[in-house]
Amino acid sequence: MSKALKDLKGIGEKTEQTLNKIGIYSSEDLINYFPRDYHFYGDALPLNALKEGIYCSFSGVVQAKPSVKKYGQRTTIVTLKIIQGGQAIELIWFNSPYIAATVRVGSVYVFHGIPKRKGSTLTMEHPEVFTPIDYEEKKKTLKPIYSLTKGISNNVLLKHIKTALEEEELKQDFLPYYIKEHYKLADFNFAYKTIHFPKSKEDLIIARRRLVFDEFMLFILAISKLKEETAREKNNFPMKPVWDTYNLIESLPFELTKAQKNVWAVIENELNKSGVMSRLIQGDVGSGKTIIAFLALIQCAKNNYQGVLLAPTEVLAIQHYKDLLEALEKAKIDINVRLLTGSTKAKERREIISGLETGEIDILVGTHAVLNEKLQYKNLGLLVTDEQHRFGVKQRSELISRGKTPHVLVMSATPIPRTLGLILYGDLDVSVINELPANRLPRKNCVITKEKRPVAYKFINDEVKKGHQVYIICPMIEASDGIDGENVIEYGQTIKEIFPNYTVEILHGKMKNKEKNEIMERFANNEINILVSTTVVEVGVNVPNATVMMVENAERFGLASLHQLRGRVGRGDDQAYCIFVQGNGEEQILKRLEVLHKTNDGFEVAQKDLELRGPGDLFGIKQSGDLAFNIGDIYQDESILVEAKEAVESILALDVNLETEENILLGRKLNDYIKGEDRGFNL
Repeated sequence: MSKALKDLKGIGEKTEQTLNKIGIYSSEDLINYFPRDYHFYGDALPLNALKEGIYCSFSGVVQAKPSVKKYGQRTTIVTLKIIQGGQAIELIWFNSPYIAATVRVGSVYVFHGIPKRKGSTLTMEHPEVFTPIDYEEKKKTLKPIYSLTKGISNNVLLKHIKTALEEEELKQDFLPYYIKEHYKLADFNFAYKTIHFPKSKEDLIIARRRLVFDEFMLFILAISKLKEETAREKNNFPMKPVWDTYNLIESLPFELTKAQKNVWAVIENELNKSGVMSRLIQGDVGSGKTIIAFLALIQCAKNNYQGVLLAPTEVLAIQHYKDLLEALEKAKIDINVRLLTGSTKAKERREIISGLETGEIDILVGTHAVLNEKLQYKNLGLLVTDEQHRFGVKQRSELISRGKTPHVLVMSATPIPRTLGLILYGDLDVSVINELPANRLPRKNCVITKEKRPVAYKFINDEVKKGHQVYIICPMIEASDGIDGENVIEYGQTIKEIFPNYTVEILHGKMKNKEKNEIMERFANNEINILVSTTVVEVGVNVPNATVMMVENAERFGLASLHQLRGRVGRGDDQAYCIFVQGNGEEQILKRLEVLHKTNDGFEVAQKDLELRGPGDLFGIKQSGDLAFNIGDIYQDESILVEAKEAVESILALDVNLETEENILLGRKLNDYIKGEDRGFNL
């Protein structure tokens, strides 16, 4: 049974508040907070062989006492210079005065950390210190690395996870025995313990494979169940074609692409068929998916049914609302459209609730608030979701359980290879928009190393001078123990210093919604010149004036995610540019990033990502975006995804309702997953 954090040994109020910041509220959450990476303690290298930006170990003789300096009452800095064969490195520890007493002059130690160059000086901050004998024992072992927040270190978090695992009882495995045997899967309890405390790389691979398999399998089971339920439903909301959709198309300031016309023809026809529509529109950012959704919503409203457009963020919901109103006004179409978000005032919310019940409101645009159980629609005929596919499993199941099943249209900007798409989009019919509007110029892409940043900054300056805007993306929100990479908070300050005459703002997911919305609105209104952000802008508003996307530590992102990010620029008539900064000098990574330099085709990028990714990195590259799983990666773990699909088919062929004794625990686990209550280690 899960425990509150305060009931775990060693966790006080302050630590509890810090853990809450990274989404940890219970012992279950701790156990399910997986490492984002691992690093190995390899052979100690000579100083001249150290690689900047990645974990390394080197041995050296301490030739002089460490320097200890105090700054105020709270800050102590310990520095130690090691010289070896004409090479020197400066080791730095903050608020760790005990280090000065740990190392002895004349003794040999092994130091482990990330070398960085500050000016002409090679440095290493907070390196671990070992005697040669201790390091021999440490060598070849693995250290889990977690995503952190200010106020908690990697080692402290690991200590709390260990406590949570020790205080949790063993769980009964929910996977049928024959599935575990056939696919050679590890025990459930072993997997959870080993993912945090691996004794070897081999054990880690075995543990991770089990957890990835579980995640994929539950997802595929959920969409299989959803497809089965939808297939039994007849079309309770038949929608005949209406002239208003043609009027809207005629009023547009551009002509629909051939791909858009083809997709709309399919949807227009399908809405009037005997079965319920469950369709995915797949296309790059900026390919024109939203206008097709508007057409479907108009057809729905003019057939006297209600439609809902659900956006992932409040700022995007507001943009969709404004764009839809503008399009309806230009086409002179009379439809009652309302907006509902978390910021909607109580009085207006009551009016909307009433309008939905009476049928006075035709189309509701908003965030997840539009699916609140308190909202009663008179005749909801169409649900359009503009966000990740996984959303649909839980919310669409709820809609089905409420009564008559509406048509569903899902929009996704994640281009994925067809082989994987057949599995991941198994409950949906897929339409692809594979053309960009004719007036769009192809984006120009380049991959650079950190040393070429000054050239990039000059280019950014030139673009802003022309009146254009710039995105700069960082992989992290704040500096994190054990993870090398630029973070928004510190790098944003650097950019402000580099461009003192421009308006520079910082954006990340931990900000309050109101603050995020205000920043994105100001950026959309050209009140901000340079926006330094995390990948939260992947589902941002349309800013045609933004012409440059610069991504720091591009090696930390999957190619599909990088492709989605660059779709934020080049949405106007001006030439757009994408600059991918490689944080380290590894040739293999450079080769992978060069794919983006060579093509702007999202599906080609996705296929190359699948080919270039392999079993090499356990956790090195994560996808964000539409199909981000907690631990699995659809590219790196393609073979596990295929196996999970096979397992689902074999189970459902014999026990479609998961009612037999061997499948009953799996059935309960699936129900928790669909309800959104599953936390992994919770049976």
